[in-house]
Amino acid sequence: MNGALFLLTVNFLIAQLFCAFFLVIARRSRVPAAGRWFAAAFAVASFSAIFEVAIRYADYDRFASFGAFSSLLGALLMIRVGLGRLYAVPSSVMTMTAILGASLTLNLLIYDLPRGTLYHSLGYQLPFIVAELISAAAIYRSGRRETADITLIALLLFTALHFVSKIYFAIIFVGGRTAETYLSSTYALVSQSLGAVLVVSTGLTLLAVIVVEIMDDAKASSEIDPLSGLFNRRGFNDRVNQILARPIAAYPHCVVLCDLDHFKTVNDTYGHAAGDEVIVALGRMLKEQAPPEAICARFGGEEFAVFLPSTGETTGYLFAQGLRTTFSSLVFAGLPEHLRLTASFGVCVLASATVPISDAIDRADGALYDAKKGGRNRVNRARHPTAISFEEWQARA
Repeated sequence: MNGALFLLTVNFLIAQLFCAFFLVIARRSRVPAAGRWFAAAFAVASFSAIFEVAIRYADYDRFASFGAFSSLLGALLMIRVGLGRLYAVPSSVMTMTAILGASLTLNLLIYDLPRGTLYHSLGYQLPFIVAELISAAAIYRSGRRETADITLIALLLFTALHFVSKIYFAIIFVGGRTAETYLSSTYALVSQSLGAVLVVSTGLTLLAVIVVEIMDDAKASSEIDPLSGLFNRRGFNDRVNQILARPIAAYPHCVVLCDLDHFKTVNDTYGHAAGDEVIVALGRMLKEQAPPEAICARFGGEEFAVFLPSTGETTGYLFAQGLRTTFSSLVFAGLPEHLRLTASFGVCVLASATVPISDAIDRADGALYDAKKGGRNRVNRARHPTAISFEEWQARA
């Protein structure tokens, strides 16, 4: 077995391994169809190695050469379909069919042309170049610019450049006058070596993109309250801290806490299913009425929070009053139609970066407690910290 045939065997085994990897990982992905398309692509690509080996040992060069070409091109187009599923940039069935049909026809037409000529090399490599470029374009059009996405774009463009270079080197080094002698040439050894590297690189990068997507989904799921659809406390704190960490933060910010009035009575009287409907309705109302940049969360039980970036106390207070009025008019599934529920609110402002979010939440919670004591169905502002005298300040210093 010469070097080129050895590398063809390696490429076949690598493609089969990636096929298995993608089938396994597709089960965990949010877009399982993408993983299945990638698995199918590597399975089909592995046939290219089989056909190229057949060229060496069989008597049907034309069929084997056509099979090697069509399986590799088909695999590249299948990767484009998978990328379309993964990046929400669907591929056109008509376009894919047209590219495949035109490429296969071209391959048949150039088969009898002398190898090592511009016409033969260009006609053979051009379809691969097009397939790589449309895949890179799909990712670019998606607008995603994470490290794995940029790496994949760069890799696809490099692979396209690799196919362009093969046009030149096939002419310069004349990698065999026939398909069989091609496999025995030094050019074939170099080409297959680089091909193996690109197969591994493409497979690993595609796996990385899907793994990152799975990890992002898992993180998002861990930060979302499943009943209300809002952030939980962890998700709330992470998002708020990202805003507060910005180099230029447009203070003040505002925190609004909300707690349902007599919610235990609702659960005890009408059942927890009815209580869940109330939680769902309040979560939906917060999403609808909060500004797009607001961060809404359910802290647990019947307690909710809204962070309003770049919002003063007066605006936050009016926002809370609007929530209170709207909520008190809602009708809930599982509850008597005449029954109306209420909620109490506490509002606190972060005037500067020296005020930690935990302190603002505590003060808003104190205002909420005062609203409960004051008769419920109220909005209270947090008390401002009591100013200390100059003498006390000197004593503390």
